[in-house]
Amino acid sequence: MKRQKRDRLDRAFSKGFQAGVGGRSKELCPYANLDSRSQWLGGWREGVDGRLNGLFNK
Repeated sequence: MKRQKRDRLDRAFSKGFQAGVGGRSKELCPYANLDSRSQWLGGWREGVDGRLNGLFNK
């Protein structure tokens, strides 16, 4: 059970990161669950930081 939960949160983080790199708004977060939403937003922030620092080309 713990592995499934961790995988789900990792996936939320990854999807948020992809959204941040792609320039999507954080308002478009698809998660309602607090844990998943928190992970998605954390990934989104890292993706946006990376994009703004020039690590990714669009």
